[in-house]
Amino acid sequence: MADHGKRVLASREGIDRNKLYTLPEAVQLVKERAKAKFDETIEIAMNLGVDPRHADQMVRGVVTLPNGTGRTQRVAVFARGAKADEARAAGADVVGAEDLVEQVQGGNIDFDRCIATPDLMPLVGRLGKVLGPRGMMPNPKVGTVTMDVKGAVAGAKGGSVEFRVEKAGIIHAGVGKASFEADKLVENIKAFADAVSKAKPAGAKGQFINRIALSSTMGPGVKVEPATVLTGGVAAQQ
Repeated sequence: MADHGKRVLASREGIDRNKLYTLPEAVQLVKERAKAKFDETIEIAMNLGVDPRHADQMVRGVVTLPNGTGRTQRVAVFARGAKADEARAAGADVVGAEDLVEQVQGGNIDFDRCIATPDLMPLVGRLGKVLGPRGMMPNPKVGTVTMDVKGAVAGAKGGSVEFRVEKAGIIHAGVGKASFEADKLVENIKAFADAVSKAKPAGAKGQFINRIALSSTMGPGVKVEPATVLTGGVAAQQ
C-alpha cells in the first residue's frame, strides 16, 4: 500500500469514501479541498452501463455549459473563402485549408478544438491518425463539421464541452474551476449530466448511469448520489 503525503491525507479528512453525497454537498467538499496554487479544474466522472466496443452502445455528444468552463480555448477552423473569413470574424485562432493540414502533419498543433466545413473533410480526413487520438477530429455528431462556422466557433469559445465514453464505460470532463461559485458549478454539472443522459444509445439496457464522482485537479474524489444530479431523477437512469 503506497504512502501518501500529509497534503493528500489532509484533503481526504472529512470525506466518507463509502457515502453518496448530494450534489451541493459534493461540490462544497471538492471546492474546500482545492488548495493548489493554481485555479484547479473541477472534474466529473460518470460510470455508464454500456460496452463501447459495440457500435450501438457508443455515447458521445457536446454540451454548452451555462457558466462556461473557465478555460480559454484555442480554436482551429478548416475552411476556405467566405467561410474562412467568417471563422476569423467569429474569433477563431487558426484558420486554413491545405496550409493548416501541412502544419498539423508537421506536428504543430497550436489549438484545443477543431472545426471544419463539410467540403474540407476529404482533406481533413488525412489527419485522422494525428487528431483522432487527441479527441480533436471534427465530427458532425458533435457539431464540429458544419457550415455554421460562426456558431461552432462561438460555442467552442463560450464553454461547449465534448464528451465520449472510454473503453471502460467511463465519461469524464472538466465542468468548471474551483474559483466558480458553488451554485454555478451545480448548474454546469447538471447540464453536463443531463446531456449525457439524453445521449443514451439504443443498445444500452438496464441502468444507464451507475456512478458519479467529482474531484478537483489535485483533490480527492467525492461520490455523488446520481438522483441529485439528473434533472429527471432516478427515472432518467433507466
